[in-house]
Amino acid sequence: MSDFLYYVKETLFNITVIDVIDIIIVSFLLYYTFKFIQERRAAKLAIGLILLLALLLISEVLNMHALNFILSNLFSVGIIALVIVFQPELRSALEKVGGESLRSIRGKMDDETVAVYTECITEVAVAAEQLSQSKTGALMVFERSTKLGDVIRTGTVLDAKPTSFLIGNIFFNKAPLHDGAVIFREGRIHAAGCFLPLSDNNEIVKDLGTRHRAGIGMSENSDAIVLIVSEETGIISVACDGVLKRGFSRKKLETYLESQLIVKENSLKSKVKSQITRITKIKKGDDNIDKE
Repeated sequence: MSDFLYYVKETLFNITVIDVIDIIIVSFLLYYTFKFIQERRAAKLAIGLILLLALLLISEVLNMHALNFILSNLFSVGIIALVIVFQPELRSALEKVGGESLRSIRGKMDDETVAVYTECITEVAVAAEQLSQSKTGALMVFERSTKLGDVIRTGTVLDAKPTSFLIGNIFFNKAPLHDGAVIFREGRIHAAGCFLPLSDNNEIVKDLGTRHRAGIGMSENSDAIVLIVSEETGIISVACDGVLKRGFSRKKLETYLESQLIVKENSLKSKVKSQITRITKIKKGDDNIDKE
């Protein structure tokens, strides 16, 4: 017991700042790796890999030479195989990590930019409601930090101010660009008639058609927000990070898009400011403060 305590004491005294940073970085990497696996189809594969690792350990302990030989050679090429199998997911994850960094560097939007985005979102929400009522299919992509140049090149560049009438005309079923997607960049209609990558997720509900599969695929391959209006049911849906949310009303859609696309100020600053305002009101004896 005394030897163990001595070892712990020596270890604690020998820990440096670099060791602490090292542990923190590894912890973050393990956390995000687990999160990456948990939120994707890789979860099932991870269970299989854990079972194979367990078999490899058992073969080592029990001296099962044939099984150990097979598993050892399997794992020697396993890393390359994983990179090939999960190339789309790995690319998406790296793009989103870079996207988060770019958003944090960019910071909050100025008032003029917020006004442009707000007007764009309002027009899109109005257009989505009208398209929903007439059961006109539509696919709209809101570019964020991941640039969609490859997708834009498949369509026609417009660079136009968004209005509900223009959006409705683009998706009119006799219009030449109605089959593709509209790409919004910085609060403007940048391109139309664009072709999106289809999702290969087999767990998508079979009732959803090509338009929804394309919207989900676009959100899987980038950090874009994708708005889909069903031609069959008129239901308004939004795809983000490979997840499809359905049943949006005009107001709900407007609120959701504003929360995702408009960065008014840093969330931490916002919370601090909110708490200071609340404390000030309490000190002044304001009785109209809503209790949380």
